[in-house]
Amino acid sequence: MPNITTTQRSNPSFLLPRPITDMGEAAGRAFIDFFTAQIRNKNTRAAYGRNVARFMGWIERQGVTLPQVEPFHVAAYIEELGQTAAIPTVKQHLAAIRVLGDFLVIRQVLPRNPATEVRGPKHVVRTGKTPVLTGAEARELFESIDPSTPIGRRDRALLGVMVYTFGRISAVLGLDIEDYYQVGRTMKIRLMEKGGKHHEMPAHHTAIEYLDAYLAELGEADGPLFRSVNRQRTGYTGNRLDRREALAMVKRRTRAAGLGDRFGNHTFRGTGITAYLSNDGALERAQYMAGHASPRTTKLYDRRDQEATLDEVERIIL
Repeated sequence: MPNITTTQRSNPSFLLPRPITDMGEAAGRAFIDFFTAQIRNKNTRAAYGRNVARFMGWIERQGVTLPQVEPFHVAAYIEELGQTAAIPTVKQHLAAIRVLGDFLVIRQVLPRNPATEVRGPKHVVRTGKTPVLTGAEARELFESIDPSTPIGRRDRALLGVMVYTFGRISAVLGLDIEDYYQVGRTMKIRLMEKGGKHHEMPAHHTAIEYLDAYLAELGEADGPLFRSVNRQRTGYTGNRLDRREALAMVKRRTRAAGLGDRFGNHTFRGTGITAYLSNDGALERAQYMAGHASPRTTKLYDRRDQEATLDEVERIIL
């Protein structure tokens, strides 16, 4: 679904799904309010927008109006989606339909939510799939970065902040210079996490070393912390680094270090959490530092029981 603009808010029929516009202006305004006032995270808004648009298109092809949708319609859609999409994707689609349905009921657009009674596919995850670096690999990576160049100082600082704060890539790239500050004798990093919540982390001494070297080169007092480099690669622009640029940097750096290119932006959050837990860090503290709502999510990064040692393999005696 396209981004909802002021024009759309004043004209609910503009670029809205047909099942919504068929219900009139009140439905259109409720639909717009759901995506603008209820969902603040832009990534969630984009995902829910795509999911809802797909469901609305499916409804239209079935020849039913939105008030005519029954639980069996939603169940049939979820069943059909599951034939081509992974279980987590299917569950995300169902969640978007449910949340929108609840909102439309509250706004008295629908008498009831047809998705409430529909059960999604069962999905149990015990092991995280995000590839992480071992301690030795992480050291190799950092040592392979040349800190004598502007881009080297920036990349080392960016990767260091991701590892030592457990920060999500969106939160780390969203940092401004003022979000790295001193309180007493402690340097802190203030991250904006999901739901618009501020999350403060004391800065690890290695992160401080990397950040201070980068900021000395940057020479700015405010503005985005992590920036793109100019075409000559001799300095920085005023533009904030985006996720695609960060991912390209990660691929380039891991390949140069001889580690391959299977790693992504999320690798460094996972690497930091895994390293913390492997050094006898407490799971509940890791949960807080990572900003996870559930310890089960944090537990996915605990790889301590997943490694087979050579001694154990040598027990295979034939």
